[in-house]
Amino acid sequence: MIDLKNVSVTFWDDKKREINAVREVSLHVDRGDVYGIVGYSGAGKSTLVRTINLLQRPTSGKVVVNNKVITDFNKEELREARKKIGMIFQHFNLMASRTIFDNVAFPLKRSSLTKNEIADKVLGLLDLVGLGDKANAYPSQLSGGQKQRVAIARSLANDPEILLCDEATSALDPKTTSSILELLKKLNKDLNLTIVIITHEMQVVKEICNKVAVMEDGRVIENGSLLDIFTKPQNQLTKDFINTATHVDQGIETVIEHPTLLNLEEDDLLVKLSFVGGSTGEPLIARLNNDFQVQGNILFGNVEILQDMPVGTLLLVFAGAPDNTAEAIRYLKENGVSVEVIDQAAIAALKSKRGEEA
Repeated sequence: MIDLKNVSVTFWDDKKREINAVREVSLHVDRGDVYGIVGYSGAGKSTLVRTINLLQRPTSGKVVVNNKVITDFNKEELREARKKIGMIFQHFNLMASRTIFDNVAFPLKRSSLTKNEIADKVLGLLDLVGLGDKANAYPSQLSGGQKQRVAIARSLANDPEILLCDEATSALDPKTTSSILELLKKLNKDLNLTIVIITHEMQVVKEICNKVAVMEDGRVIENGSLLDIFTKPQNQLTKDFINTATHVDQGIETVIEHPTLLNLEEDDLLVKLSFVGGSTGEPLIARLNNDFQVQGNILFGNVEILQDMPVGTLLLVFAGAPDNTAEAIRYLKENGVSVEVIDQAAIAALKSKRGEEA
C-alpha cells in the first residue's frame, strides 16, 4: 500500500546549516493497517508522514503508493493522487466563517457531483462521524472533539484509501481522545481505511495501532507489530515509551522501594515474569509450590490486551532451595514465560533512581 524507500529530508536554516530531519527511512504499510509512528518532538515523524502525500518532498528516496512511484508524478498526477490520501491535524484547520456543512463540502468544490449529490454526501459523512445534527453550526460552537470529527469527515469527502493523522489527538483531553480513536477504529474496519498515525503518546499507539515504528533523530530505530514492540523492545527509547503507556516499571520500582514489601531472605530471588498469549491463563505459579517446592509471593501484577492477545507482567519473590528455584525457572521458560532475576545491584539502582526522581 505505502512504501517509503530510503527517504531523506534535508533542510537548511537561516545560517545555511544543514538539518537532517529524516535520514534514510524505509517503511512498508499494508492495506488496512493502522500504523503508528511515535517519537519525541524533533524526531522527524511529522516531516516523514508529510512525504507520503508529498506535502514535503523528499530530498532523496522514493515514495510508492498503490505500486505507483508518486515522487515521479507531475503536478496533475499528484493532485489526483492526493485526493485518495486524506489528512487531519492537531489543530483541526476548520474555516471559522463557514458552517460545518460547508467545511466538509469544501474538498468537493471542483468535483463532478451535482449540488444534491454533494449535500447527500456531506450529510452522510456527518452522520458517520456522529455530527448529523451539526450541519448548520459553526466551528466556534463545537467542542474540540467535535471539531476533530468535522476534520475527519472533511478528510473523507473524496473517498480516500489512506488517512494521515498528524498528532490528531494531542490537543484533546483523555476522554475525547478515546472517542476519536474509537471513531478511527470504526473507519478502519468499515471503510477498509489505511491509517498512519503520528504521535508522541504510546498510549494512543497501544489503543489503536497494529504496527508501530519508533523514531529518533530522523531515523527509525525500531519497528514491527504492536505485540512484538511491546513484548520484545530492543531499544531503550522504545522501552521508555512503552513504560509511559503501561506504567509497569513505575509499579515495580514502587514495590522495590517499599521496605516492608521487599524483605528478602538469604536464598530468596526477586523475579520479573513476562507472559504473552495463552501462558497468561495457565496456572503456572500455582504449580511452582506443588512441583518444585518453591513459594511464589506476588508483589505486583499487570495484564493488558494487545491486539486481542493477553500480555502480563508479575513481580514475585521466589522462596525455596536454590536447586529447586533453578528448576522452577527452567520450567517457566519452557512454558513460554520470560524470566528476569533482579539482582541486588539492580535493586539498589532502582532505589537510587526513585530517590533521585523524588
